[in-house]
Amino acid sequence: MLPACRTEGEGFAMPTFDVVPSDVEGFMDELQECQSALHDGVPRSAPRAHCFDSRVGQFSKLARQSIEPMALQVEGGTIRGLQRCIRAGVWDEEQMGWNSHQLGAEEMGDPDGVLMFDETGFVKTGQDSVGVARQSCGTLGQVANGQVGVVAGYASRQGYALVDQRLFLPEAWLTDA
Repeated sequence: MLPACRTEGEGFAMPTFDVVPSDVEGFMDELQECQSALHDGVPRSAPRAHCFDSRVGQFSKLARQSIEPMALQVEGGTIRGLQRCIRAGVWDEEQMGWNSHQLGAEEMGDPDGVLMFDETGFVKTGQDSVGVARQSCGTLGQVANGQVGVVAGYASRQGYALVDQRLFLPEAWLTDA
């Protein structure tokens, strides 16, 4: 049985939202506040700025949210700067995770909250992405060429958030070959 917002054959149908400008008023200020709360995980100011620019780009109406269109969309954004941030940016992953979890706990923490784990597989063509192998692919319900990941999420009456994720590495990726 499918929810009312989905119909048979439309695996990725999204529910409609009645969003008006006042619903997102102050969003950029909140995004900047979130960025500030995570800033001690990124020691240098330039990568912090590029990280913020990439987040702004991801929330834009761009059809393609890859580095170049996002850099051109953001005022003062540079393609090379965003590329360097993604490719070689240095941040303290443990500190960023701790900060993120603290923010989540402050905003959504609840004694009745639950932690959920889910394994998901998705089809990939080619062999160049990490962890690609013939394996059970949840989106297809069969064995196919793809990646498998495990995600942890938190949900409470106040909201929900992704907590952590890990990519499953097939045994073949761990051999000398």
